[in-house]
Amino acid sequence: MLFTVVKNKKVVLQYLSNYYRGKKIETMAEIKPKILLVEDDQNFGDVLRSYLEMHDFDVTLAQDGVAGLEAFNKGSFDLCIFDVMMPKKDGFTLAGEVRQKNSTMPIIFLTAKTLKDDVLQGFKIGADDYITKPFNSEELLYRIQAVLKRSQHTSTTKVEEKKEYEIGQYHFNFPLRILTFNGDEKSSEKLSPKEAQLLRMFCMYMNDILPRSEALTKIWGEDNYFTARSMDVFVTKLRKYLKHDSNIEIVNIHGNGFQLLIKEQEKV
Repeated sequence: MLFTVVKNKKVVLQYLSNYYRGKKIETMAEIKPKILLVEDDQNFGDVLRSYLEMHDFDVTLAQDGVAGLEAFNKGSFDLCIFDVMMPKKDGFTLAGEVRQKNSTMPIIFLTAKTLKDDVLQGFKIGADDYITKPFNSEELLYRIQAVLKRSQHTSTTKVEEKKEYEIGQYHFNFPLRILTFNGDEKSSEKLSPKEAQLLRMFCMYMNDILPRSEALTKIWGEDNYFTARSMDVFVTKLRKYLKHDSNIEIVNIHGNGFQLLIKEQEKV
């Protein structure tokens, strides 16, 4: 199926629902990847959003570059899809501003333009992919999955190379397994190997959800009832270690995992 200019949104949405019933393409993870879609054609944007949501993506839709930047600043996204030709702020300008805030954010440009200069400009800005309308819907889905997979591999590799982390007012030295509060070495805690591994994973997913199954598989070696209860005990221990900073919280996300939240300190 091709995505092109949409004339009758209800008809297309019904077609998508019928076409993909029982033919759902497997997405990358249980937790829905978050996509910021900025597209000025309202009907086309609604259809594309609905299609992606059918395949377990969490999509935020904005209809111009200014609204897109506002949405990006307010949310947390795994991927951006920007139309190039938009009112108020074009996709290239928007991508440049996004990259100033997050240099590794994956970006796919979506446009009817096929001119070589436009494609080159997109890649110079750092586009991860460039798709021209009309395009095949399954091709778009696979391209999105490919970009996300590359991005997750790169970010995970970079984070895993880190040895030390700042967690609010705490400093965590992973190789030494030492957690220090506010630079006071006398208050340092020597963590057990599993405590250190778990805290490191929380740091890798800071302010995001750490899937319970991933932590159990990587640290405990298997995901079952008994290892899950053991993980709960270790989470409780980490909460006690981090209790001196009121801006730090480890939240239980029911059915998914845990989230290490670091609130911004209020300025006096």
